[in-house]
Amino acid sequence: MDGFEAWYRGSAPRLAASLAVVAGDADIGREAAAEACTRALERWSRVGAMSSPEAWAHTVGVNLIRRRWRRAALERRLASGAGPLTPAPPSLDPELWVAVRGLPLRQRQAVALRYVLDLTQEQVAAAMGVAPGTAAATLTTARRQLRSVLDDPESEEAKLHDRA
Repeated sequence: MDGFEAWYRGSAPRLAASLAVVAGDADIGREAAAEACTRALERWSRVGAMSSPEAWAHTVGVNLIRRRWRRAALERRLASGAGPLTPAPPSLDPELWVAVRGLPLRQRQAVALRYVLDLTQEQVAAAMGVAPGTAAATLTTARRQLRSVLDDPESEEAKLHDRA
């Protein structure tokens, strides 16, 4: 398929990292990215013509992650606590990884799209299906929360990180 291989080589690692941020688990992020790329290949004539195939693939990956979570709903209800920390995606500092995992899903998704996939604010908004102002506000709130967690040595995330 014309252009797919180049797109895949350039986008797949960042896509996997961005989905790992959203999922809170590097393995789940890689699995979702692999499936999203497979689906992109199947539809490459349409996806390749989009302004941001990465945003499309990220949205597909997020939907796959959500589907996985729904299927595992009973397990999650039975599990107590947050469980062990999973390894950070290679592109993220472990301390930042812990802090990002503490954000609500919508904020994690915005952070992954903007800072891991390196999409513009407009592309983030399109991928999330929200207005650009909403994407900007979500990113601002996420950055503010991350700053407060990373600047506070007594935060729960910092305590967890110190024990690890």
